[in-house]
Amino acid sequence: MHAHSTESAIDRNHTSYGDDGFSTYLRRAFLASSGYDDEDLNRPIIGIAVTKSDYNTCHRDMPALLEAVRRGVLEAGGLPMDFPTISLGEILTSPTTMLFRNLLAMDTEEMIRALPMDAAVLLGGCDKTVPAQLMAAASSDKPVLLEVVGPMMTGSWKGERLGACTDCRRFWGKHRGGELDQSEITSVRNELVSTAGTCAVMGTASTMACLTETLGMMLPGGATPPAATGARLRHGTETGRRAVELARSGGPVPREILTPAAFRNAIRVLSAMSGSTNALIHLIAVARRAGVELTLKDFDVVGADVPFLVDCKPAGSGYLEDFHRSGGLPALLKVLEPLLERETVGVSGNTLGSLIDEIPAREDWQTTIRPLEDPLGAAGSLAVLQGSLAPGGAVIKSAAASPHLMNHTGPALVIDSAQDAQRILDDPDLDVTPDHVLVLRNAGPIAAGMPEAGALPIPAKLAQAGIRDMVRVSDARMSGTSYGTVVLHCDPESAAGGPIALVRDGDLIRLDVAARRLDLLVDEAELERRRADFTPPELPERGWRRLYAQTVLPAGQGADLSFL
Repeated sequence: MHAHSTESAIDRNHTSYGDDGFSTYLRRAFLASSGYDDEDLNRPIIGIAVTKSDYNTCHRDMPALLEAVRRGVLEAGGLPMDFPTISLGEILTSPTTMLFRNLLAMDTEEMIRALPMDAAVLLGGCDKTVPAQLMAAASSDKPVLLEVVGPMMTGSWKGERLGACTDCRRFWGKHRGGELDQSEITSVRNELVSTAGTCAVMGTASTMACLTETLGMMLPGGATPPAATGARLRHGTETGRRAVELARSGGPVPREILTPAAFRNAIRVLSAMSGSTNALIHLIAVARRAGVELTLKDFDVVGADVPFLVDCKPAGSGYLEDFHRSGGLPALLKVLEPLLERETVGVSGNTLGSLIDEIPAREDWQTTIRPLEDPLGAAGSLAVLQGSLAPGGAVIKSAAASPHLMNHTGPALVIDSAQDAQRILDDPDLDVTPDHVLVLRNAGPIAAGMPEAGALPIPAKLAQAGIRDMVRVSDARMSGTSYGTVVLHCDPESAAGGPIALVRDGDLIRLDVAARRLDLLVDEAELERRRADFTPPELPERGWRRLYAQTVLPAGQGADLSFL
C-alpha cells in the first residue's frame, strides 16, 4: 500500500505567489466561478487528458468516451477535471506525427506535474498519441491509466470488406498499376474509413493499445473494443472508477508497473501479433523513461520462440473487430500463457497470472487467434538486422514480406529525399528492374523527423507490369498498416553520416533475413573515399524542429530527446 496524502490536490502543488495560503484561497475562489464548492474540491481529483481535435478524425467520438470516464470518476466519489494536450492526427499532420511525439510526451508530462490532480487518465488512440502518453506516464510520479478510443469498424466495396489502412495501400497500388480508374478509386475511398476510431488493422495504433494493456497501463480488455461500441464506453467508465481507487491508495505508479518483465511480455505479444515495426522505437523510448534497459537485440532474443498467432492485416487477413470478437488481447494472453511471465502487476492491482486464470480457454469456433501448436506463421515475425549498411541495427517485418525476397542481392537505386520519390519512381524511362533495391535516405529522425516513407511505392512501370513487391531500404519508418519486403530504421541514419549516406546507384546490397544481415557490398577503401566527401545537412533554423534535430536520439535508442 502506498502512503498517500489526505490533503486535497487543490491544496498541494501550489501556484507560486510566495504565500501558499493565498494560493489555496485563490484557487478555490476561481473554481467557485465554475460551480465547485469545498465538498467537490476535497474529493480525489482525476485529471483527464483529452486529445480531441477536428484534425484527428480517429478521435471523433472522444467526447462520448470522456463522458464515460467522467461518469466512472463521479460514481467512485472522485472529481473529474479534463485538460487538453496536443492531438496528433496521423493523416493531417505535416511532415509526420513522429516529429511531434516527443512534444506531446513533454506536454502531457508537464501538465500532469503542473495541474492539481491525484491521478490521471490519458485518452488517446491514434498512432503517436499512445506512445507519447506512455512516455509521459513513465516520467510521472502519480498513478496513471491509459484509455484508447478503439479501432474503427470495416466498410465494404463491391462485396469486399475494407478497412484503413492496409487496404488503402492495396487499392492505391491497384490504381497505380492501372487496375482501377479514377471513379473506382474514389468509390473505394469513401468506404475505407467508415466510422470513428483508429485503423481497422494491426497497425501502430492497435499494436500500441495491445502493448499498453500487456504492460499493465490499461485495465484488462481495453485494447480492442471498437470505437462505436458500448463496450468501449463501459471500459471508459470502469477506467474512471479505477482511477479514483488508485488516487486514494496513491499507486501503483507507472515506474512500478513498467518492469523488465512487463516489457518482455510486451515483446512476446508484439511477436504473436506481428505488430507494427514502430513499436520497437516506442517501447524502447518508454523503457528508457522508466529506467529499464531495452535494446533492439532484445526484440529478436525475447520474441525468437513466439510464433505468429493473430490473423489480422497487414501480416494476416482479418481486422481488429474480428480479434475483439475472438476475445481480444485477454484471449491472446491465455494462448501465450506458457511463454509469459505471470508475476507482473498492472493498474488493475492483480498479477497477470491471476488475470489469465480467469480467462476462458480458447474455443475452436474462432480462427483469428491461433493456438501455439497451429500458428499462422513461424516465430520471428519481426527481425532485427545488422551489417555494414546498418551497424546500429535495422528492422524488417518478415511476416509481411515476400518469401522470395528474404535472401536477395541486387543493385541500389538511390532516392535522396521522400519528396523526390514519386517523381523518380513514376518516370516511365526509369532504369529499374524487379531485382533493384530501392534506397531512401535523409528520412531519419535528424533529417526529417522520421516519416512513414519507407514503404516506397513500386516504380510505376514495374507496377503496371504486375510487380507488387521489391526490397526497399531506408532510415525512415513505415506505417504499421504497410506490407512488403521493407527494411527500416537504418542506424546510423544518413544525416548522421551512417553508411546509408554513402550508397551510390548500382552498389550491390545484400539482404539475408535468416542470417539477420543487411550489407553494402562495397570495399572499405571506397567507402572511406566517399566518407571524406560527406557533408551533413544544415539544421532547421528555429523552434521545435531545431531543438528536435539537435537532441533526438537514434531510432535504435527510441528517438526520444537526449535530455529527457
